[in-house]
Amino acid sequence: MDSDYMPNSSTRDGDFGFAFNDSNFSDRVLRIEIMADSPETRSDGEACHSLADWARHRKRRREDVKKDNELSLKEETGRRLGVLAGSMGFSHSTAAVDTAGCAEEQILSCNQPDTDDGLGCDNEDEEAVAMIEESPSGDEGANSNDSNWSMDGSVLRVKTLHISSPILAAKSPFFYKLFSNGMRESEQRHVTLRVNASEEAALMELLNFMYSNTLSTTTAPALLDVLMAADKFEVASCMRYCSRLLRNLPMTPESALLYLELPSGVLMAEAVQPLTDAAKQFLAARYKDITKFQDEVMALPLAGIEAILSSDDLQVASEDTVYDFVLKWARVHYPKLEERREILGSRLGRYIRFPYMTCRKLKKVLTCTDFDHELSSKVVLESLFFKAEAPHRQRALAAEDSTPTNKRFIERAYKYRPIKVIEFELPRQQCVVYLDLKREECANLFPCGRVYSQAFHLGGQGFFLSAHCNVDQQTSFHCFGLFLGMQEKGSVSFAVDYEFAARSKPTEEYLSKYKGNYTFTGGKAVGYRNLFAIPWTSFMAEDSLYFINGILHLRAELTIKH
Repeated sequence: MDSDYMPNSSTRDGDFGFAFNDSNFSDRVLRIEIMADSPETRSDGEACHSLADWARHRKRRREDVKKDNELSLKEETGRRLGVLAGSMGFSHSTAAVDTAGCAEEQILSCNQPDTDDGLGCDNEDEEAVAMIEESPSGDEGANSNDSNWSMDGSVLRVKTLHISSPILAAKSPFFYKLFSNGMRESEQRHVTLRVNASEEAALMELLNFMYSNTLSTTTAPALLDVLMAADKFEVASCMRYCSRLLRNLPMTPESALLYLELPSGVLMAEAVQPLTDAAKQFLAARYKDITKFQDEVMALPLAGIEAILSSDDLQVASEDTVYDFVLKWARVHYPKLEERREILGSRLGRYIRFPYMTCRKLKKVLTCTDFDHELSSKVVLESLFFKAEAPHRQRALAAEDSTPTNKRFIERAYKYRPIKVIEFELPRQQCVVYLDLKREECANLFPCGRVYSQAFHLGGQGFFLSAHCNVDQQTSFHCFGLFLGMQEKGSVSFAVDYEFAARSKPTEEYLSKYKGNYTFTGGKAVGYRNLFAIPWTSFMAEDSLYFINGILHLRAELTIKH
């Protein structure tokens, strides 16, 4: 949208409702020819009373327009000029030169894109900008058999309005360019506009809004029709108004998906961005636990899945769960491998935060045929480099490279907290695990919460760390505890030496807090209930020794006993 097309934009906020269709305050006449909708777009005479009706109706109309537009632009322009030339008694070549000089009124058809032969408006990028043609009276153009105007070319009825070109130009770049293009047609008093019958009500609402800054309609389907008309004629103020009214209506999964699946031209408009943002937030909040609503989420279209996956607040165990879900959804909705690779590579892959996946799962990414091999190699290599970075560098990368569609370095609120693991085989089987917790994550543990780390492996066995808010048995104070557990795997017995450490001020070095050894059996855990030997209030205090720039840094070292 061209936001500064008028030298003084303050007039856009004026209320000129008193001048609407009043000849005393008008300098032109707008003749609106209501064309018959094609059979495919008619809705059996019934109005759209629900968003579902509106969506079905619009889908049929878009499909029909797409079929109609299969005729090339050059062929279409030539055919139109031929029709006009025949009606005027000119040859085809003469009409191409002289039609503008013979015109008495402007004829606008809203269903045909601009040509670049000098007959159209200057805005060639907008699909909605109409072709401007000249004819002696406007009737010849109306009687054309052009299927882009209507299936049978019939005019159902004609409406005539008195309009003020300054008011319309102040609200719309489309009309501003139309009335100020320096050509003879900019000086004509009569303008003819052709619209389909299904667009009539929305156009009348739009014209009234351009004078009064208000709408009489309040239903979602009607507001969406006005929004589409406002986009077509570049009335950004009306698009913002419709967007605001729609945001104030109760949101449902159906309506949210509909807003996200509007035509691409409308979705790109800045005025509609708050509406689409609200729709994304609604879907992300409703389906943040994708495992709980798995069947419902699996049925969502691509736009809905993208809205959910873009959220930082997904309630998932780990990013591995997100990866598995994306693959499952893509295989259901895109059964052909070539199409699935395309949609994963160009759309869905960007929402998977590979750097937070476990190394075991990243190995599977490398061998997954659903992804292009070049892409999978790139994301795995990038993820491994990220994991190798120091925590402060990881946070810097996340801050530097974060956009709404690119959050691969942003950590979600995983059920199992990401960790960094260093493994050794010699001289003994050993691993060092680093777990960082934010101050707010620790605060949320009070009074009896716990948080788990992602699983890690040693000697073929799976382990995890868990941080707790406990009650100290000796002092009865709440305190911070850290535990080491082994995942359930039958009745296997596993002897391990372990040591817990934490960074501490003022040196900010890791200091050992607890050492022990334990022979694990499946599902058992061991640790220390009061790791720092202080009450919870001291641990969480502003001057706490253990939070460095708001982060608690924990380390666990495990060694297999022989």
